[in-house]
Amino acid sequence: MERLGKSTFLPHDVERPGFDPEALKVGIVHIGLGAFHRAHQAVFTDLALAARPGDWGIAGASLRSVEIVADLKAQDHRYAVVTRGADGDRARVVGSIVEAIAASRERERLFERLAAPATRIVTLTVSEKAYGIDPVSGGLDLDHPAIAHDLADPGNPVGVVGILVEALSRRMQLKRDTITVLCCDNLPGNGHIVRRLVIEMAERRNPELARWIERDIRFPSSMVDRIVPAATDRTRALAATLIGAEDRLALETEPFSQWVIEDDFAAGRPAWDEAGAVFVGNVEAYEKMKLRLLNGSHSLIAYLGQLTGLDYVRDVMAVPTHAERVRRHMAGVLPTLDPVPGIDLTLYRSQLVERFTNPAIDHRTAQIAMDGTQKMPQRIFAPAIERLAAGDAAQEFAAVIALWLDYVIASETLDDPRAAELKSAAAHAKRSFAPFFDIPGLFPPELQQNAAWRAALDAMLSNPSAA
Repeated sequence: MERLGKSTFLPHDVERPGFDPEALKVGIVHIGLGAFHRAHQAVFTDLALAARPGDWGIAGASLRSVEIVADLKAQDHRYAVVTRGADGDRARVVGSIVEAIAASRERERLFERLAAPATRIVTLTVSEKAYGIDPVSGGLDLDHPAIAHDLADPGNPVGVVGILVEALSRRMQLKRDTITVLCCDNLPGNGHIVRRLVIEMAERRNPELARWIERDIRFPSSMVDRIVPAATDRTRALAATLIGAEDRLALETEPFSQWVIEDDFAAGRPAWDEAGAVFVGNVEAYEKMKLRLLNGSHSLIAYLGQLTGLDYVRDVMAVPTHAERVRRHMAGVLPTLDPVPGIDLTLYRSQLVERFTNPAIDHRTAQIAMDGTQKMPQRIFAPAIERLAAGDAAQEFAAVIALWLDYVIASETLDDPRAAELKSAAAHAKRSFAPFFDIPGLFPPELQQNAAWRAALDAMLSNPSAA
C-alpha cells in the first residue's frame, strides 16, 4: 500500500483540505507536535483556512521526537484524523501543517521560524509539567531541570519557557512586529501563567527584554477540549482502510471538539470562529468548567480503572457503580462553578457521560493517570478548598485524592515528575496518607491543615470503593 502524500488519490467520502496546502505560507509556529494538536488546533485551522484563506500555515515543532517529524516530511505533511462515533467512522486528511521541525536537532531553524516576520502566532501544547511551574509560588520552579538549564545557558534553551524567551529576545533585537503566544494546555488561566513565567525568566536575563514582552506581547488564555487517545496499530489500520493509503501518523478521536479563546491577538488570527471556535473576553468560566467537570472526572475514572483492572474509560463507565460515582462527582463540582455563557451545564454533564461511554474510543486509563502531581491541583485540590471554605465536607474530592494516592502506593512504576518523592512517601503510608502531606508544595495549606478533612481522607486509605 502506498504511503499517504500530496499525490494520493483519496476516496470520495474522505474529507480533505479546502485549500491548496502547497501554496500555504507559515503564519503560526506550534510547539508540541503531539496527537492532541494534530487532532484539535490543526483541524480547526484546516477548517478556518477553507472558510477564509490566509497565510496561516502551521510550522510544527517537536521538542523531543524526531520520528514524528520524519513521518510528516515523508507524507508531505499530510495525515488522517479518524472521527469515531455512534454513526460510524469518517476520515479527514489534514493539510494545515506545512512544515515540521525536530527541535532537538534543528534548534536554530526553530528560532529562525519563531523570529521570522511572517510568524504572528505561537501556539503551545507541551503538557502541564513542561512549563516548570513552582507549585507554591506559581512562578518559575528553579529546581526544574529545563528551567535551571535555560537560566544558566539562555542562548541554548531546552525547555519551552527558555525557547520562548530566546525567540522573543531575537524578535526584539531584530525589531520584528509583535506576536501572540497562545497556550492550549490544561492550566487554569494558561495565558496568564505562561506570561508570568516568560517575563520572570526574561527579567533574570535582561530587564529591558522583560519590559518589552510585558508591553508588546499578547498571551491570551484558551480552553481546549477533545478526547484524543494514543494512536495504536489498530488506529493506523483503520485509517488505511478509510483513506486507501498507509498513514503512520493517523489519529482517532471523538466527534466532540471545543475551543474557547480569549480574543486578544496582536497581529490577526485565522478564522477559527468559522471553524467552530468561540472567542470571548474572559475564558475563566469555561476552563474551570472543563478542568473540574471533564478533567476531574477523567482523573476519577483513571484511578478507578487502574485500581480495578479496567484498561479503558469506557470499561469503567460500563460498571454501574463507577458510572454513578462519576455522576455524583460532577454534582459535587457544580457549586464550585461560575455561570458559563452559552452553556447548559445539565446538558454538558450528559454530554460528558455520553463521551466517556463512547464504545469506539480506546482511551486508556493509564494514559490519563500519568502526571497526577501536575493535574490534581487544578482538577481536584482547588474545588475541594472552595467547598471546605463554604462549610461542605468535600467528600467527593477527598475520594478522588484517596484513589490517586492508593494508585501511587500500588504502582510498581510511576510516570510523574515527582515520582521519587511520591514512592518514598508511599513506602511509609501504612495507616495514614500523612507522608504525602509532608512532600513540600504538594498539598496546599488549606488541605494540609484541615485535620477533620484529612481524617476523612485517611479513612479511605486502601479502600477504592469508599465514597
